[in-house]
Amino acid sequence: TPGYQFKVVDAFSTNFHLPKSTLVMLVSAFATRDFTLAAYHHAIEERYRFFSFGDAMFVK
Repeated sequence: TPGYQFKVVDAFSTNFHLPKSTLVMLVSAFATRDFTLAAYHHAIEERYRFFSFGDAMFVK
């Protein structure tokens, strides 16, 4: 629609999803694959909890 002002997000919070899930791909679409992999490697090393009742991250 001509003149429509689109709105986009530049940050979001999410939990650590299960590896190889489509939700990890969604995070990668916003934060790049390299950033997402680095965050997940850090989470695994530090024994963060995954899935619905686990730890969360803020992506900007």
